[in-house]
Amino acid sequence: MFALLFLLPLAVTAFTPLPPPQLFSTLIPQKLLATAQLTPGIPSTYPQYTTRDTGAWLQFGPNTWTTGFFPATLYAMYERAALCPKSLGRTSAAQWLELGRTSSTGEIFLEPHNTLQHDVGFVSFPFVEELGVNPQNTTAITAVNMFASDLAARFSPIVGCTRSWDSADPTDFQVIIDNMMNLEVLFVSANLTGNDTLRQIAISHADKTMQNHVRADGSSFHVVDYNSTTGIVIDQRTSQGYSNSSTWSRGQAWGIYGFANMYKNVGLQRHLDTARRMAAYFIDHMPSDGIVPWDFNAPLDPPRPADSSAAMIATNGLLLLAQQEQSLSPPNITGAKYYNEQAIKILTDTTFAFWKPQWQSLLSNGTVNNPQLNNLTGIVYGDYYFVRAGNELVKSGLAKCDFFTFSNLIDVIFG
Repeated sequence: MFALLFLLPLAVTAFTPLPPPQLFSTLIPQKLLATAQLTPGIPSTYPQYTTRDTGAWLQFGPNTWTTGFFPATLYAMYERAALCPKSLGRTSAAQWLELGRTSSTGEIFLEPHNTLQHDVGFVSFPFVEELGVNPQNTTAITAVNMFASDLAARFSPIVGCTRSWDSADPTDFQVIIDNMMNLEVLFVSANLTGNDTLRQIAISHADKTMQNHVRADGSSFHVVDYNSTTGIVIDQRTSQGYSNSSTWSRGQAWGIYGFANMYKNVGLQRHLDTARRMAAYFIDHMPSDGIVPWDFNAPLDPPRPADSSAAMIATNGLLLLAQQEQSLSPPNITGAKYYNEQAIKILTDTTFAFWKPQWQSLLSNGTVNNPQLNNLTGIVYGDYYFVRAGNELVKSGLAKCDFFTFSNLIDVIFG
């Protein structure tokens, strides 16, 4: 029987790639429920990354850029309840929705009082999810609009970007590639309020990022420093990658997703082209073992760590890019199929390497910040995008979660 289990995925995927069975394991709701119970009621702390040895979550206060990811994961489980009810064990949709709402409540004080800088976009994620459940929820509407106002206030018409990091030198206007992900809150708020200025800020920021972060070969700089008084680029560098000329994989993944999302919201060809170029670089520079490294250009000796979180972000970015190819008139069927297949390959290779049944996180081998030697951990945003990938695959008709009813046995075999 064990031989059959090993051969079955290979036989089925000879023609159509299948995502890994762990993607719909009943261990997922078990682990997430246990994590939610670490801080019952309105939480004062949120998981960000785990220990390297036991995989136990380390908790951080709400005023942290990663705070929104765990509540957003709970909302993703609410969505999964409709998509894959058999994978939820004894939990229910109502339970996940209540958990998502309670967990995000701990973020409300951040609306008028935070030091999150550009990361207000990330912490807005669960409130955006709530609007998908109840578009009239005034708490979510207020949160989204206030966080969008915070981000818009960081925009400089001279530079053409929203400032990412503050600096002791006010003329040093720092912008990081991650900021492409935070533009989504501007679009959501613009749709709520009719304030087109928010859309124009997002377009301007994306265009400047396209010009100054993305290299000719489709790779990217992590940080671009502008002169705030002239708008001139004064430096292009890294903060978390190997070198100023290398390509930090998580930043590259943020870029793929961010530009695909820009095309989804605005429909400008240049943003789609940029997403394609960044995706091409990511795919073409994948190692033969299929494991996403922390930096594509870091030396192999000593061994460079993997980053499962970059892999999960890239997976979702490629799936989103495939959806944009499908939305063209006429649809780019070949392009959509290619990006879907590449997304599933990255997802599968990463899962089989780093799925950790015994850890509190779903995946291991994330790299938080390698220059600070913070690697080999589970990461909350890696887990969030892992769950999101499963949902997106089901919604796109690329996976049927009921097929993976044997996934708990797979957990035993591979765990």
